[in-house]
Amino acid sequence: MSVEIVTKEDLHIFRLQLLNDLKAFFLPPAQSEKKEWLRSREIRKMLSISPGTLQNMRINGKITPSKIGGIFFYRKEDVDKLLDSNDEPLISA
Repeated sequence: MSVEIVTKEDLHIFRLQLLNDLKAFFLPPAQSEKKEWLRSREIRKMLSISPGTLQNMRINGKITPSKIGGIFFYRKEDVDKLLDSNDEPLISA
């Protein structure tokens, strides 16, 4: 029977690998900054608005989506421009 000795360095390397694996599994990558297109739910979360408000914004032309297979997609740069524009409120009364 062979005996293997585990050193502190071996344990340290194992610990680092385990932590990296756990981070990769439990923490989703921050892709929202890299994504060019966003779905409706992501837009509603960014703007803190309801589905009806987002629909009104589409109808009024404040934001222009692309529809693919029944799902609305929005350009991130269009949403950023909408957020940066301070001259008009997002929701009209």
